[in-house]
Amino acid sequence: MTPCIITVAMTGSVPRKKDTPAVPVTVAEQIESTHEAFEAGASLAHIHVRDDQENSSSDPERFAAVQAGIQKHCPGMIVQFSTGARGRQLSERGGMLHLRPDMASLATGSVNFPTFVNENPPDFIKGLAQTMLDHDVKPECEIFDLAMLYNAADLVREGLLKSPPHVQFVLGIKNALPARREILEFEVAQLKTILPAATWTAAGLGRHQLEVNHWALEMGGHCRTGLEDNIRFDQTRLAKSNAELVKRLADLCGSYGRRPATAVEARRILGLRAA
Repeated sequence: MTPCIITVAMTGSVPRKKDTPAVPVTVAEQIESTHEAFEAGASLAHIHVRDDQENSSSDPERFAAVQAGIQKHCPGMIVQFSTGARGRQLSERGGMLHLRPDMASLATGSVNFPTFVNENPPDFIKGLAQTMLDHDVKPECEIFDLAMLYNAADLVREGLLKSPPHVQFVLGIKNALPARREILEFEVAQLKTILPAATWTAAGLGRHQLEVNHWALEMGGHCRTGLEDNIRFDQTRLAKSNAELVKRLADLCGSYGRRPATAVEARRILGLRAA
């Protein structure tokens, strides 16, 4: 059975306790939630941190504390920091990369989200990529439209991304890639043409999360789930935890001849250093 790397996006920058009590916003909550998700089958943790008012934060100390807790309680799990734009200044977004997480997100272009511009100017992208290269942090290229995929290929050619790269197709955000199967198929076909050695995962936002999981499993990609992207389990109720969403996905893998990758397998697939 082919392993599938399950990413748990546990917190994000949008959901708050008033939206769902399950979202972990303190350092202790994030470590506990990640541990539960790890035991349920996740091998990669995508990390945002919040301040005391639940707002997005770039505080290196909080990133360091979450990273240390995951390394202690989730042996070998891949730690991936977010450098995302929501609620954070450009100058702050790479300020924790000196902590040398295994990976970090790297949006390779700007896109209009419903309420703000996800701003990633060309010089900023290159600077962030260089910082990741300097600290041996593997980027996950966040693809919100076709141009971003070609931008990622340019970064590989320029030596700012090591080959093979890893990309994530994000579907279901208004003004960006719609959650349509034929669009994911087209994007993956383009990836195989311009970056044939690349690995990929797909994330579906909101009600699209589970259907995108199905598509990625069938198409041979990797998967992402978690309360950052979707706070509901189904139309009838909120998800109880990140672990509940991870377990559902882990159980789904077998229907497609897949199984959740172990942390060791996930590191090998992505070409990461040993834990």
